[in-house]
Amino acid sequence: MAPKVLAVTGPTATGKTRLGVELALRHNGEVVSADSMQVYRRMNVGTAKPSPEEMCGVPHHMIDVAEPWEAYSVARYVTEATAKMDDILSRNKLPILVGGTGLYLDSLLSGRTFAPHFPEGDCRARLCRRAAREGNGALYAELQRVDPQSAKHLHPNDAKRIIRALEVFYETGETIWVYNQKTKRLPPRYDALRIALSFSDRAHLKARIGQRVDKMMENGLFKEVSALLLEGLSPQCTAMQAIGYKEMAVAVTGSVSPLAAAEDIKLRSRQYAKRQLTWLRKNPSIRWILWDAEPNFQLALHDSTKYMKEFGLL
Repeated sequence: MAPKVLAVTGPTATGKTRLGVELALRHNGEVVSADSMQVYRRMNVGTAKPSPEEMCGVPHHMIDVAEPWEAYSVARYVTEATAKMDDILSRNKLPILVGGTGLYLDSLLSGRTFAPHFPEGDCRARLCRRAAREGNGALYAELQRVDPQSAKHLHPNDAKRIIRALEVFYETGETIWVYNQKTKRLPPRYDALRIALSFSDRAHLKARIGQRVDKMMENGLFKEVSALLLEGLSPQCTAMQAIGYKEMAVAVTGSVSPLAAAEDIKLRSRQYAKRQLTWLRKNPSIRWILWDAEPNFQLALHDSTKYMKEFGLL
């Protein structure tokens, strides 16, 4: 049987970090981050990374495990986070996944495997040169011929994923679509109780996001992004595409004011929260905790403990 674990998720700025810590303190747990940006070192303010004080002595895993210039992937996350989860379980403690990156969370819990990567392979280099020379349309047409199922789910200008799909086909002889369908048939690696946090009124979530961005600005987001760029980090790298960093990098160059960048971050964060809610609502097994104007963590701790008992975690 798949081991039972706990996941605390929800859109941005809803209090996931604090509830995860409270549950870990009460139920002998350790936190495993499911945030795709908290993996990066020196990116603390814009990712709302928990401080040592906020961690309250609870071990936190999958934070600060990569350099900002690395193109960290969900496949790498699943490999590394699975090792952490299994280690926590082996010590008779409760792994508590905390984060709002749905793809990371779902992939880890399902135990999904991924088609092999060939980052230094000649095939990828050739495909990149072809994309530059012939355009994305030519590669997309080729993908329609060799892997029509994948092509159907990709935008013709999504060069990164088109190249990836072609690379898998030419390197392995199997389409990435077939590979993904096989992995979906595997039984889940973990049996997870998912608790999702949000606000009963969308206006309260909007206000909370605004407050978080304001706090990031007070805590030195502009300075953090400036330091990353000064150390030579490219504005085009994966880490700098994150909400907060991409917008503030524009301000660092002087193209817009920091205040204008902050307003753009608030807008992008609200849009991201809407996408997160859409993703979560597809799962009917999620237990929701909906805040009023302000979070009530004592009540959430009580309700979460009740859900854990019903699920068989306690």
